[in-house]
Amino acid sequence: MRWIWWSFSAVVLIGCGEGTSGTDLCKKVFVPYPDMISQRTRTHMNATYVDGMAEYSQGNYAAARDSIEKFLRVQRADVTGYMYLACSYIALGDPYKAELQLDHLEKRDILHYDDQIEWYTVVCWLCSGQTDRARAGAERIVSEGTHTYVREAKELLAELPATKP
Repeated sequence: MRWIWWSFSAVVLIGCGEGTSGTDLCKKVFVPYPDMISQRTRTHMNATYVDGMAEYSQGNYAAARDSIEKFLRVQRADVTGYMYLACSYIALGDPYKAELQLDHLEKRDILHYDDQIEWYTVVCWLCSGQTDRARAGAERIVSEGTHTYVREAKELLAELPATKP
């Protein structure tokens, strides 16, 4: 019985060691989307969003998440909040919830966010340990040539471990 516990412990420790480098790479690659909201004139309609973005700008991602979620429940017309909510979730270590926010934004078909959605989805995959998907996504970005995040994708590809044959 003791050997089962030791075997299980060894697997857990090995798995944790592998995740550390991925976590480090996630932290290295992830740069929050720039705040273009907190300087808006505060009104009763956007107060929760502007307040959340002030927290976001300060790196207080849990408070930002809470405010932006509250705003999006009430004010669904301004979907830009999904981008900041996704970045808040990535910063808080929850890339799966981040990817869901990007899906909401993508469904709205806002053309000027296509590059951001694609890049931050790659970051979500990287941060959730889906390195093969992250690599494929980064390769797609690089192949486009005119993508906003070509440089970042190239840097990510240079950092990713070589693919297994």
